[in-house]
Amino acid sequence: MQKAKELGVEFIHLQFTDLRGIMKNLSITIEQLDKALDGEIMFDGSSIDGFARIEESDMYLKPDLDTFVVFPWKPQTAREARLICDVYNPDNTPFAGCPRNILKKTIKKALHMGYTMNVGPECEFFLFEIGEDGTPTLKTNDDAGYFDLAPVDLGESARRDMVLTLKEMGFEIEASHHECAPGQHEIDFKYSDALKAADNIMTFKMVVRIIAQRHGLHATFMPKPIYGIAGSGMHINQSLFNGEKNAFDDPNGEYQLSDTAMHYIAGLIKHARGLTALTNPTINSYKRLVPGYEAPVNIAWSPKNRSPLIRIPAKRGSSTRVELRNPDPSANPYLALAGNLAAGLSGIEQKLMPPAPVSENVYDMTEVEKIEKEIGALPGTLLEAIEALKQDELLMDTLGEHARVKYIKGKLHEWNDYRTQVSKWELDQYLTSI
Repeated sequence: MQKAKELGVEFIHLQFTDLRGIMKNLSITIEQLDKALDGEIMFDGSSIDGFARIEESDMYLKPDLDTFVVFPWKPQTAREARLICDVYNPDNTPFAGCPRNILKKTIKKALHMGYTMNVGPECEFFLFEIGEDGTPTLKTNDDAGYFDLAPVDLGESARRDMVLTLKEMGFEIEASHHECAPGQHEIDFKYSDALKAADNIMTFKMVVRIIAQRHGLHATFMPKPIYGIAGSGMHINQSLFNGEKNAFDDPNGEYQLSDTAMHYIAGLIKHARGLTALTNPTINSYKRLVPGYEAPVNIAWSPKNRSPLIRIPAKRGSSTRVELRNPDPSANPYLALAGNLAAGLSGIEQKLMPPAPVSENVYDMTEVEKIEKEIGALPGTLLEAIEALKQDELLMDTLGEHARVKYIKGKLHEWNDYRTQVSKWELDQYLTSI
């Protein structure tokens, strides 16, 4: 309260995330901050997708004080700040459908096993021009490629302002650059514990959209907005720590990886198909997961090459980590990280071992070679991913009864709505030919 007053804050945005990964917001004035800090701000949960029925709709927002930050793009007077909140029931218990609560529950299990999870996301996005009517177009504002710079990279000024704004909000930015496709960009920020990483991903997406708009552009985290060019991914670099020691690092182990790391990799591989429903949760996600665009479609791992699902970056010591390469930025980060952590921990608990790593390009292998090397395939559609999720007892338990029912119901509705649409491709293919 004292900090808010000293900084001239007049409005506070209480933010939370629904099951789809969409940020929601309730704004209050400084006079209501005491009430908010005591967790007494109530809202109608029945109006939020996947939350509550109308007869049990009262819910409360409990702010995480560590997430307090002042928005740097607002005026110096009557400034605005935000607090990220957990959703609670009227009886003061955590709401089972709150994605942040689901991740916190999984983190608690890791702590009981002696581990904390660190996460470094690599979040890609597209910048598109805005049409005269104010709606986004599919026209990119440059034709640049990987690591290009101005004047070819016309998004550089917007990306620079995004980086500066994120730094003002406490992010430690490690790198920013143009990606492979025209209009595609990436900004990498330093790893943090799993909960803060998920919060940071949500904040990052908000900031990128706002700064893009100020440059007359539209930022989208849609995985594959344009056919024929690379889509946007969100690689998840993850590691477990025992106190200050990286539990994945072993200088004497094969590939300098510990048994814990090998078990964790095996857990990710075992649950990869069901996990895809959380890491790649949209119809459009599966337009990116196709051969030929660097996005992985094969369930394999490698200490070197980038074609399998899981890669082990070269750095060792405290930087030893596992990189899962299929997630995309449409994912709800709380659910995606909860699923990753649960899968990895199950591998450790069961002392699973992964198949032999793959050194060759998986895309060049025949189907027989893949079978011989025990290389499976990720789901090819959202429906296939949801069916895999339904068969995965661990991930269903991680979501909990409320969230899994609501999440699957919502995704099946999305699929049914999609499959009954008539697309332009169908009209072009069939209207005059049959």
